[in-house]
Amino acid sequence: MAETQTTYRIAQVDTTSDTLTSRGGLALFVRYLSQIQIAPLLEEAFGSLRKNRKGLPLWALFQQLFCFLLDGTSRHLRYFDHLKADPGYAATLETSCAQLASSHTMKRLFKAFAWTAGGSFRTILNQLCVWRLKLACPRVIEATIDTMVLDNDEAPKRHGVQPTYKKVKGFQPLQMIWAGKIVDAVFRGGSKHSNAGHTVVNMLRRMVPLMRQACGSHVVIIIRFDSGFFDEAILRTCDELQVGVIMTGKMYPTIKAYVGAQDPARWAAYDNGHQEWEYLEFGWRCERWTRHYRTLYTRAVTEPNGQRLLDFARPDNVILTNLGVNAAVLAHASVDDCAHWTQPATLIASHHRRGADELPHRGLKDFGFEELPFKRFPANAAFYYGMLIAFFLSETFKEDVLVEVLPITSYATTVRRMVIDIAAKVVRTGGQVILKVTHSVMTTLRFAQLWARCQSPPPISPA
Repeated sequence: MAETQTTYRIAQVDTTSDTLTSRGGLALFVRYLSQIQIAPLLEEAFGSLRKNRKGLPLWALFQQLFCFLLDGTSRHLRYFDHLKADPGYAATLETSCAQLASSHTMKRLFKAFAWTAGGSFRTILNQLCVWRLKLACPRVIEATIDTMVLDNDEAPKRHGVQPTYKKVKGFQPLQMIWAGKIVDAVFRGGSKHSNAGHTVVNMLRRMVPLMRQACGSHVVIIIRFDSGFFDEAILRTCDELQVGVIMTGKMYPTIKAYVGAQDPARWAAYDNGHQEWEYLEFGWRCERWTRHYRTLYTRAVTEPNGQRLLDFARPDNVILTNLGVNAAVLAHASVDDCAHWTQPATLIASHHRRGADELPHRGLKDFGFEELPFKRFPANAAFYYGMLIAFFLSETFKEDVLVEVLPITSYATTVRRMVIDIAAKVVRTGGQVILKVTHSVMTTLRFAQLWARCQSPPPISPA
């Protein structure tokens, strides 16, 4: 036993001239980015920021930003200086150390963005959404609009950092989510409530035509909202756009009084296999609204474990919808889809998915970070939108390349530990650059298959 320990005992440490990297999996993401042709979109939107040809190309800066975010080792921009001195990291990004950006370069980039840059970033996000919609071709598009709080309570004072409803100071962007991806967003100060101004209505008028452009005028669009968006203006806009809406209502005394006066025989039951609810269907509107909407009042009868709830402990919900009332919403749906989406059980089940709708918020925070690095609002807005685009591309990277290795629902931390953080050696021989990984990585991750998949992903088509 002593002889064996001596045999494998490290006697000393030394340096090597080999080009090594601990982020070998980034090579897959770098090749994926080049093959989907994201560069032309960024150059078209922000090419004017480059004032002369001496600096790094704009696309190279965004590529390094996306890789920095997917790497996730540090949330500080000064980490770019550490990366710039690493030839292994440069080789993984298929470039040289001289072409890597320093922290000062990245700071100058984001400080160059004006207040109006958010519109260009949103256009890129929308084009990415159209790209994936064309690939998926869904019959029904289920989306949600919600806000997300970025907690900057412990960060130095920043422009736009204000108290939020979560009792922390930060930003509160408004976001539209579809299929686990954030497809549109408006960066806002923390004091902006869910339905501030006309932002939600404008987002609907912006995104609905793009969705129909991608999937055809026949596609059924259904959007979910929580009670923070309880407003007739949103319901009326959805009716005008022929979009289905499932919205959490507010528990007004008039609703409670009406429900309490109804015959128990009018109540029906809904069971999802784990929990039971009672529900009552009726038409209702606020006092100043111009029309009634289909309303479902639900209350839980059991807990998820089957334990029955006492009357005073039953959580109640109010759900408003135009499905089954506005015939234009389902005018192009099949007979089966039309019957499905007008059933009370379907509406309740869809409303219960509101919790899952917010999982991309958690995914984005795991992928990036909440404390934004700049003092000025436009620079932080640009960084936030850059983080959204990088997050979107990381999600499509999982779908197009890693689908056979990791579940699509995996968070960024899992992707980093399983795929990105692998040791590799970069060698030059025969006029070629070769990335070498261990035999176990090649086998367990099917690295050769992943490399082949990232060579030919579906390219981004013009919107």
